[in-house]
Amino acid sequence: MNLIITPFIALYTSVFLLMAGIGLLGTYLPLRLAVDGIATQLIGFIMSAYFFGMCIGALYCHRLIRSVGHIRAFAAFAATTTSVVILHALFVSPLLWGVLRFLAGLSTIGIYTVIESWFNECTVPTFRGRVMSFYMFMSYLGMSGSQYLLNIGSVQDTRMFFIISLLLMLCIIPVVVTRSIHPKLPHFDQLNMRYLVRRAPVGMLGCFLAGLIVGAFYATLPVFCHDIGLSVADLSIVMSVTMLGGLLLQWPVGVLSDRFDRTYTLSALCVAVALISTVLIFAADYSFFLFLIIMILFGGLIFTIYPVSIARAHDLFDADDIVPASSVLLLCYCIGATAGPI
Repeated sequence: MNLIITPFIALYTSVFLLMAGIGLLGTYLPLRLAVDGIATQLIGFIMSAYFFGMCIGALYCHRLIRSVGHIRAFAAFAATTTSVVILHALFVSPLLWGVLRFLAGLSTIGIYTVIESWFNECTVPTFRGRVMSFYMFMSYLGMSGSQYLLNIGSVQDTRMFFIISLLLMLCIIPVVVTRSIHPKLPHFDQLNMRYLVRRAPVGMLGCFLAGLIVGAFYATLPVFCHDIGLSVADLSIVMSVTMLGGLLLQWPVGVLSDRFDRTYTLSALCVAVALISTVLIFAADYSFFLFLIIMILFGGLIFTIYPVSIARAHDLFDADDIVPASSVLLLCYCIGATAGPI
């Protein structure tokens, strides 16, 4: 366990703070738009703009990493994302927010590329599943905990954007001051997407499916909870327990994926998601408590598809391919996440 956590302690800390901010923003924006009376269809397109920006950014962010290295690139991407979040508070307009979501996607994908290529480049295959699972554990710990900040002030209070910005700025500090293990300046040729996809088709497909499900979850669940009459406090509980489910299953699934064929693990997860989703359709009408229990299971399943997929893909790549492969894997995720809310 120490061999997995200790070398990446600074990066894990940054991931916690980063995802606390990203997760809070992802829940707050659709809720704020719903309270302001914006049509559900328009909310879906606004939230999809974020993932579309990530699609475009995935094609180009690796160039900055190649030029200045992981740490400087992380700081640049995080500072840009923070600036975009602040602009949400200065100008309240659905059309402008759609543009800002696109810009946030451009910069956020760079952060994810830095983090995931960092983990995969500095990890041996026998520990990769557990390293990625702890990465996701810290992600959902931050995201689930930050949901309760929704109860600070009214929904239309713009101070929420500054709280999110503070979390995003703090995530830069552990990375830029770390002396722990970090990758060397990457060297790789032009991004060859066709080669990368053909090399690891199962991992790429898994990332696409993860994005499809998770993108729809983040964009529509706050609107759904608002429409069925749940309070903001109830919404924060629903979002939190769903992410808590993802947190609880990360380590067990990571261990299983290290011990068994990751392709079979991924297939089993997808079948389980289909089954629990069928039950979820009826749970919301039955009781709030049952709805929460099912959402814990749902979150535990959908949030483990992505780390297993990227671990499966990176098993097939050499060190020189890690950064471009991470970009393409995130691109597949973002394509799915763009389609999900729509």
